[in-house]
Amino acid sequence: MTRAVRASPGRREKETWVEELLQIGLGLFGGLALFLYGMNLMSGSLQDAAGERMRSILAAVTKNPLVAVLAGAVATAVLQSSSATTVMTIGFVAAGLMNLRQAIPIIMGANIGTTITAQIIAFKLSDYVLGIVLTGFIIMSVAKQSKVKLTGTAIFGFGLLFLGIDTMGAVMKPLAENPVFTDMIAQVTGVPILGVLVGTVMTLVVQSSSATIAVLQNFAAQPGVDGASIIGLEGALPILLGDNLGTTITALLASVGQSRDAKRVALSHCIFNLSGCLLFVWLIGPAASVVAALTPGPEIEVIARQIANAHTLFNVTMTVLWLPLVSLMVRIVMAVLPDTPRRPRNPLTKKEWVPDAAAAA
Repeated sequence: MTRAVRASPGRREKETWVEELLQIGLGLFGGLALFLYGMNLMSGSLQDAAGERMRSILAAVTKNPLVAVLAGAVATAVLQSSSATTVMTIGFVAAGLMNLRQAIPIIMGANIGTTITAQIIAFKLSDYVLGIVLTGFIIMSVAKQSKVKLTGTAIFGFGLLFLGIDTMGAVMKPLAENPVFTDMIAQVTGVPILGVLVGTVMTLVVQSSSATIAVLQNFAAQPGVDGASIIGLEGALPILLGDNLGTTITALLASVGQSRDAKRVALSHCIFNLSGCLLFVWLIGPAASVVAALTPGPEIEVIARQIANAHTLFNVTMTVLWLPLVSLMVRIVMAVLPDTPRRPRNPLTKKEWVPDAAAAA
């Protein structure tokens, strides 16, 4: 009987810890669900309202690579979805409306345009979230014209997006104070490759780099035991690189069953982000210094903006590097995905192995 009494406090502590963990998990994934639903609602409404116009713009401005980059960036910023721009571009290539050389700069621009979402999230709109939700709900409920109703739906989705961010931020605070969790994070942030892997897996699971970057921004803004960011800018950058790498899966999925050139467009997206990841993973320290210089201030207050600026800097830099090398990108994807599949070579004669001829002999 005495043993049972002595064991009960430990059992109660364990049950309390399990309950807290469950609440954190429900809050985190519930907030993420709100964010994704709001993001999809906003993006879908904007696509319905402006999608046809964006399609015509993309189809018209492909002769000049720089203009194509700007068109891809604007389309993604308006539609709030790089996936929508990428899928549209792959569809154009599959339909023969543009060629591979014209499509690649649009993909580069889409990578720049998607950083607008992170920049918007960096604004602290917590005090206005419910007002935004209410405004959107009233407009979408009262409006008679379809364009006005779509605008209200987009505002409503925008409010839900930020409501999800606030929900995630609220449940992350206990994690930031947990020494076991902070020790685990310290181990991950000390090895950039692990951070890249974490970001990639997160985006592959969630299928939205905007969502995983929002989680990263919110998490980085949580103070640790020393009052500084729990992860810091240098710890956040590898995860950001992984988020950029993981988002390429959407283009790959969209290219399944499409033409050879459409698959090459998706592959160019992968090469663009993979090359940037391989380059920047060795430059985490210098990149963090540049971003910190561009966005000075107390770390906790500015780190969400610093992550957004790092996201923009990454994609702009890679576009500047790759834009003069579009022809090289074309040659690379053509080599990886040739028009005719390569035949195996006979290791003795070094010539292509022709099964019919071998059988005839």
